Amino acid sequence: MSELQQVWVAYAALEQQFHIALPFRQGMTALEAIEQSGIRAQVDLAEPLALGIFGVRLKDLHHILQVGDRVEIYRPLIINPKDIRRKRAAANPVGRYCRGNRFKQLK
Repeated sequence: MSELQQVWVAYAALEQQFHIALPFRQGMTALEAIEQSGIRAQVDLAEPLALGIFGVRLKDLHHILQVGDRVEIYRPLIINPKDIRRKRAAANPVGRYCRGNRFKQLK
């Protein structure tokens, strides 16, 4: 399989990361690439699938792939990033009479 004639399927599970190379076929869709990779047999994918190509979200699962595309399967977030920032801000308050967390790094 030539490096130039491939597409990849990428998925980051909690315990393991997958980056599977597949031979490119003209007219291949993103959904066909996922089925051909056999990743469903290895991990339980959340339905409905959220996909992207190189970080750009796909609206259609039947998007026609180009040579060298990397189909990324996105999983639902475990915790909201806004909640993480709120907890960090509560633990390290910055205010008028507090030095803030900036000075903790200098010690």
